[in-house]
Amino acid sequence: MKRLFRIILLVVLVSIAVLGVRWFINANEKGSGTELKIYGNIDIRKADLAFNEQERIAGVLVEEGDRVSKGQVLAMLQTHRLEAQIKEAEAQIDAQQEVVKRLEAGTRPQEIAQARAELAAAKAKVRNSRLNFDRISQTSGAGATSQEALDNARAQFDVDKAQLEVKEKALNLALEGPRKEDIAAAKNTLEAIKASLSLLKIRLGEMTLISPAPGVIQNRILEPGEIATPNRPVLTLALTDPKWVRAYVPEPDLGRIRLGMKTAILSDSFPNKRFKGWIGFISPVAEFTPKTVETEDLRSKLVYEVRVFVHDVKDQLRLGMPVTVLVDLAASAGVPGTGKVLPKKTAKPVKG
Repeated sequence: MKRLFRIILLVVLVSIAVLGVRWFINANEKGSGTELKIYGNIDIRKADLAFNEQERIAGVLVEEGDRVSKGQVLAMLQTHRLEAQIKEAEAQIDAQQEVVKRLEAGTRPQEIAQARAELAAAKAKVRNSRLNFDRISQTSGAGATSQEALDNARAQFDVDKAQLEVKEKALNLALEGPRKEDIAAAKNTLEAIKASLSLLKIRLGEMTLISPAPGVIQNRILEPGEIATPNRPVLTLALTDPKWVRAYVPEPDLGRIRLGMKTAILSDSFPNKRFKGWIGFISPVAEFTPKTVETEDLRSKLVYEVRVFVHDVKDQLRLGMPVTVLVDLAASAGVPGTGKVLPKKTAKPVKG
């Protein structure tokens, strides 16, 4: 009887120990009541950098693994064709500017004097043609000249009168000067050429590939001598800022977290260091736990993706690195002292 009692007591003690161990494990996995522990991997955005022009590559100035800063020159295209077009446009602008100046200055005094002289010559010619026509008309009536001579004199008189009208109108145009419409058209043509030059200069600037943000060159795809096009990336840039943790929160813990909550990120590579962060995104759609989760019971549960942004000034965390995220549940997700809740799309940390 005593032996049976001992066996029962031993079973009870073992059961209590097992339950205690399981409780302790669960408590460590979930954290304390003011702290939630979740797991994830470091994620980094990538940018495929391409030229906006189609031309042969003149040089690539970076190698894979190089750290670059914002605004740094990464690669260049050949520019001799575009530079020739720019010189041509600049010459056209100079020529058109002279046209505008000439129209705005109006007719020169020498041109007006020339038009008046031509008009005087045309009047003298008309007077001479009239006298000749009158003389032939009188002699033709007496039968001294032929009808053909009379017709020729009449025709010459009509031609000279028409030329006189042309010279009079030419003088009037010289006195009035260029039309306002002609001046406006010349100015518009000048502005169009200037706009073409501005576009060429923009294209010339785009012949140089500039880093849009600080990061690390991940792939060098094209080499000098190859033809670059807008749909062919030259380099792949891994953006080191922003950097975040892609983690998954089980559905029961979803109500415990809010956007903007402070977090601490732990990595096995830096056991004595905590990286500061904050929750910047909570997925509105549930999904199944990723295959990287080993336990079978967790694979059948729904989780929500969470992005935890990280302060990593020294760029120590690497893409894909597994980390542990400790969410500070005690910190409010609003701005202290205002009672306001941060917008749902915020990616900023809680102040204070």
